[in-house]
Order: sequence, then structure tokens, then C-alpha cells
Amino acid sequence: MAALIKAAGPCRIEPHPERGAFEALVRAIAHQQLHGIAAERILARFVALFSDAQFPAPQQVLAASDQQLRAVGFSRSKVAALKDLAAKTIAAVVPGAAELAQLSDGELIERISTVRGVGRWTVEMLLIFQLRRPDVLPVDDFGVRNGFRLAYGLKALPTPRALAEFGERWKPYRSTAAWYLWRAVDLARAQRLPPCPRPPRRLSTAARKRAAPARCARR
Repeated sequence: MAALIKAAGPCRIEPHPERGAFEALVRAIAHQQLHGIAAERILARFVALFSDAQFPAPQQVLAASDQQLRAVGFSRSKVAALKDLAAKTIAAVVPGAAELAQLSDGELIERISTVRGVGRWTVEMLLIFQLRRPDVLPVDDFGVRNGFRLAYGLKALPTPRALAEFGERWKPYRSTAAWYLWRAVDLARAQRLPPCPRPPRRLSTAARKRAAPARCARR
């Protein structure tokens, strides 16, 4: 990890403090299974539906018809997710700003993941990038797992459980560790990833046997 930090430079997690939880989650839903540019175009059309040109309130989303939301590019499942998110925000299932600051990571994951179309990963992105929570390791994230594989010279992706166990050593800064594992993927693409260390001892025996014995298993 030390070599990766040196290669990637200072951690730059850039939050958007002007966005509330509702807006952050709408944006996360829009980006699910879509290229970033396509998602941003849909979001621009979504905002343009409303006359004040500001990000719509939950009440406005509930008042919009399914046909209007479909017309800007949202799928039927995403329309249903947006409507449920709006309803649960009004009902305070999705906490407001004051309560967001008081609840633990686990409590927020449990509550917000009850929204249709919002799973643990989406809430973890909210915790890291919106709320700047310092100790979140999204072990189900493909980029984080692939970054670990690349950084530590493994042939196979670590299981979420193995990564969670190994990540205990990064407490209480696991959000920073996740950011650097994402950067490992970027560095590998640019062919600037530093040489791999030996496979981590705290991985399972089977996982360590899958690690490249003589050179890094990078693709």
C-alpha cells in the first residue's frame, strides 16, 4: 500500500456538500449500470423537467408522471426507485441533514438500503463521497477488489470476506484505502502501477496460492 500511495499521490476525495442525501441518491440511481456521460445527460434532462432549473424536491418527483420520467431516459425500474426514494425521503426514512450526521455508518446502510433500487454499495458511496465518513470499505465494489488484486499481485479477485478481513489493518481510514485501490486500476491502465509485494499473509491459503509466484498477475 505504501508504494501505491506514493505512485498515486495525496488522496483526493471530492465531496459535494451542497447536495443533500436525496439528490446524491437520485444521482447514484441514475448512474447505475450506465456510462457516466449517459447518466449525466439523463440527469440534465431530469432537472430541466422542473421550471426552477434547480434539483427537484421529493414532492416534485412524486408529482411527475411515470411517462415524464421515462421520457428523460430513466428505465421503468429506475422510475420506480426514484418514486420510492422520494416517498421515503418525505417519510424521513431517508434522514435529513441533521440526522445524517448523528447516525452511524451501519445505521444509515440499514435504513437507506430499504429504498427500492438502493443497495449497500450505493449507501457506501454516499458515506464516502457525500458524508466524508473516513472508515468505509466497499468490499463488494468490483473496482476496489480489482485494485487489490492488481496492487498485491493476485491472479484472482479477493472475495468480499477476505478483503474485509484484510482491510481491518486499515482502520480507521478504510475510505482512504478504498480510494487508493480505485487508483490502482487507473495506474495499471497507464502502466504506472508500482511493483507488487508478496501476496498478503492474511489472505486465505487458497487465495495466496492463486497469487502469482514470480511476477505480478496484471491484466
